Amino acid sequence: MKELRIRVLAGVFVVAGILSWAGARLWNSLGTLPSVPVAAPIVLALIAVVLAATALSLRARLKAQRERQADAKGVDPLMAARAVVFGQASALVAALVAGMYGGTGVFLLESLDIPARRDQAIYAGFSVLAGIGVIAAAIFLERVCKLPEDDDTNGPGTAPTT
Repeated sequence: MKELRIRVLAGVFVVAGILSWAGARLWNSLGTLPSVPVAAPIVLALIAVVLAATALSLRARLKAQRERQADAKGVDPLMAARAVVFGQASALVAALVAGMYGGTGVFLLESLDIPARRDQAIYAGFSVLAGIGVIAAAIFLERVCKLPEDDDTNGPGTAPTT
């Protein structure tokens, strides 16, 4: 499984932001701009909390295993892999969604004197922050579940030392 790359996530964010900003300008010229839902930052924040809680739980369980504590609860490798895949998917979707709301928020900055648009810009800003929280939690989860690197001295083709 490949690691998340910050450049890819930033690229998705920027491209989605630019397209969203252009789409908001076009949509506004044709009529009314669709609103940013109040639930958007809440849902993204909940996903970030779930990812962070999963990472903290797995980190504690892995630490207990490493220290060979008697009551240590093991970590199923398949469950850890599923958690990482969920984190990676969440990070990609969060980068896309945060970019969309970021582009819309930048467009809305032009009309902050209208109370409804100001509220929409605030919701969009909180959505971007929550999306960044999802990305940070997903990267943390990935780092927690990362396997230690193989030892170069015991790699393939080398004789074990006695």
